[in-house]
Amino acid sequence: MTEIQIYNAQKKAKMAFTPIDANNVRMYVCGPTVYDFAHIGNARPAIVFDIMFRLLRHVYGENQVTYARNITDVDDKINQRALDENRSIAEVTEQTTAQYHADIDALNVLRPNIEPFATQHIPEMIEMIETLIAGGHAYAAENHVLFSVKSMPEYGKFSRKNLDEMIAGARVDVATYKRDEMDFVLWKPSSDDQPAWPSPWGNGRPGWHIECSAMAKKHLGIEFDIHGGGLDLIFPHHQNEVAQSCCANNTDRMANHWMHNEFLNVEGEKMSKSLGNFLTINDARKQHPAEALRLMMLMTHYRKTINWSKDSAKEAVAMLGKWHEKTANIGEVSSADIPANFIDAIADDLNTPFAISLLHKMAGTPLKAAAQFIGLLYETQADFISFKPAGIKINAAYIEALIEQRNTAKTNKDWPLADKIRDDLMAKSVVIKDSTNGTSWEYKK
Repeated sequence: MTEIQIYNAQKKAKMAFTPIDANNVRMYVCGPTVYDFAHIGNARPAIVFDIMFRLLRHVYGENQVTYARNITDVDDKINQRALDENRSIAEVTEQTTAQYHADIDALNVLRPNIEPFATQHIPEMIEMIETLIAGGHAYAAENHVLFSVKSMPEYGKFSRKNLDEMIAGARVDVATYKRDEMDFVLWKPSSDDQPAWPSPWGNGRPGWHIECSAMAKKHLGIEFDIHGGGLDLIFPHHQNEVAQSCCANNTDRMANHWMHNEFLNVEGEKMSKSLGNFLTINDARKQHPAEALRLMMLMTHYRKTINWSKDSAKEAVAMLGKWHEKTANIGEVSSADIPANFIDAIADDLNTPFAISLLHKMAGTPLKAAAQFIGLLYETQADFISFKPAGIKINAAYIEALIEQRNTAKTNKDWPLADKIRDDLMAKSVVIKDSTNGTSWEYKK
């Protein structure tokens, strides 16, 4: 059996993965808060843990892996959008959930086995909060319930932060009902225009952190194998999940392995609306083939910052174009066709950059099987070529990549290949012109 190595973010070391139960390998990943179109950074954890899901199923069997990725459908941002647009909260969450699914489906992200919605698990959250109160780890005050940080001596150990760092990172709210400034909300009262559920502490709604603790416990158990999410979630979200879950369940851990993907920059800068470089998955799909978006995410190791740029998009399109060309006549493939060293690369802490370097050395059946293992080459060559970016009539980067291949063929006096590329382009209404200044092309439909 292939040995999987994972960098455990909690222990700051790469270590061998051994599941609690090889017949039921369990993974939980924090999913989106559905209040608007997901930004391109949200695609990264979806793709990263999709690769882990595929790997686990390959090693342990498709029916031996349980993957849960939640939907947060109760949140102040959702409430505000519904209020701003004079719409019901249900309308907002249903629409934005459908948008999220459409975006990640296009990126060939497999649906998890379980997709729990926060609003469908309110009883489980209330039950966990009652357990925390009974154990002296939480208290009710002015219709709020708060977790008592001082009740857990090891609080902060998971995130490796001191008190000052935690206060800054949590953006602590000053409130008279708090016993300690670091105490965080488990339950809070709702106004008339906010979602509310009955509870022993009055009508209200849950805090963010308790949601994942309750959903993970219900669907994966008190302890499970892998918990994943973005690096930004380590504190306070994951730290608080650990605190709640360990104290409520009387355990010393929530998950055996913690995995966090790094951030994403756009053209070398942190993505933000104020800089004008904010990009949604939906917008990116209009400019680049979805398959290329997925490859762009995999070209950088998940624990390294991605620099999202036009050049990287062009590179991804060109690479996929060559691979489609090499596998155009290959039929169905299976996992048995994947080279062993390719699986080993993925099993080494999801080393997708190295795996991609191996793809460049493959052709035919092994290339298609290996690429499909990481969710690539799922489109036909015709569909890939026919992608039309918004405002552009043809996939320019791919056409230019083909012209470069044709020029190389001409240099090598491989006239049959050069003629074939020219004829294939003509069949797609692309006319190429050779001159002393090089080769140009024009789309004529």
